[in-house]
Amino acid sequence: MAIKFDASKIDHIETFQVGDTVRVLYKIREDEKTRIQPFEGIVISLKGSGISRTFTVRRIGADSVPVERIFPVHSPNISKLTVVRPGKVRRAKLYYLRDKTGRAATRVKRREN
Repeated sequence: MAIKFDASKIDHIETFQVGDTVRVLYKIREDEKTRIQPFEGIVISLKGSGISRTFTVRRIGADSVPVERIFPVHSPNISKLTVVRPGKVRRAKLYYLRDKTGRAATRVKRREN
């Protein structure tokens, strides 16, 4: 069974788990300006506990180049996190997706609520 993150205490983050496709709106500060950069992909792992909890999101970028990014759950730079597509998986870590290419790298069964 996949590990689930309960976001009941954080108002701008939905409850999500490993296997879900999420869209993270992340604040990036460049000199005096700040902008919001979206990052959408599959959550492949949840690590840690408490304030140091992190999650890893993997997406397939331009020219089929995979991109992984680690986000702290309690980061003030996450302006919003939404679940785009709930996923049904039987593993706590989806590191096997790193070996897949093309369509297979994003194939996760859809979870029915």
